[in-house]
Amino acid sequence: MSVKEPVIETRNRTSIDLVIPKKSSFKKKYLSLLLFVSPAFLFYLLFLFIPTIGAGVYSFTDWNGLNPNYAFVGFSNYIEAFKEDQAFRHSFLFTLRYTVFVFIIQNVVALMLALLIESRTRSKGFFRTIFFMPNMLSLIISALMFSFIFTNVLPELSQKALLTVLDQPWIGDAKVSFYSILIVSLWQGIGYMMVIYMAALQGVPKQLKEAAMIDGANAFQRLRQVILPMIMHAITICSFLTLNGAFKVFDVVYALTQGGPGTSTQVIALNIYEEAFSNNFRFGYANAKAMILFMVVLMITLIQVRVTKGKEVEA
Repeated sequence: MSVKEPVIETRNRTSIDLVIPKKSSFKKKYLSLLLFVSPAFLFYLLFLFIPTIGAGVYSFTDWNGLNPNYAFVGFSNYIEAFKEDQAFRHSFLFTLRYTVFVFIIQNVVALMLALLIESRTRSKGFFRTIFFMPNMLSLIISALMFSFIFTNVLPELSQKALLTVLDQPWIGDAKVSFYSILIVSLWQGIGYMMVIYMAALQGVPKQLKEAAMIDGANAFQRLRQVILPMIMHAITICSFLTLNGAFKVFDVVYALTQGGPGTSTQVIALNIYEEAFSNNFRFGYANAKAMILFMVVLMITLIQVRVTKGKEVEA
């Protein structure tokens, strides 16, 4: 017995060492993780978090962006934005209208394209590339390209092909300009969302779809009862990206209409930009508008993520 006892103790000691990691290895693991994360965290801290805090502080001042001397004005910038600034209220309503259209159309069309392409046995890569290609272009370049199409190509095509519906003031009319901005945004954004939906569709188990077919479910029932619940995580991501991008839209409007005619197509980001760089350099007031936009986007995003996250299911 005296010979066997040390062996048993050694085995017990070895099993304990395997189950409980040493403190040194534990520290090395988390230290390596911190080293990997630290460059991204540093960039986030310097170029996003600190400027956001600074914008929040300057929103309570009358700073003009150049003068080091400024005075705190309290909530007067926010009160002016809500009560007196009709251009800001109009730009907010226009942005909200644009966001609703982009959110619905972009996600529905992207999902339909993903379903159609994924159902094909051949040429998936070709159609995936074709529809994703517009996303590889800068939105400024896309807007300038469509500006030429709207002002030169479509009027000429309407005369040659006798399609009078194409002969519209695509940029000069306030009502039509909204749809011009919408066309350019959708043309560039649908392909990116389509790729996300295609990746999610590839993760739907075939057994579930086959079981639904055996039970007699038609295509619409399979989509609603099987496919959509299984790709809800992709819907959460695409909804988040669409809402954020639509509320912060700037470049396509600036390049296509510059907020015109007049201020009829001015979005919130363009209104903030003009307030800071055109209207007497009111940087403090522009920062107050930017913080309002930030809070609106934050609240809507939190609600959207909470709603869609609650409907996700695991495969």
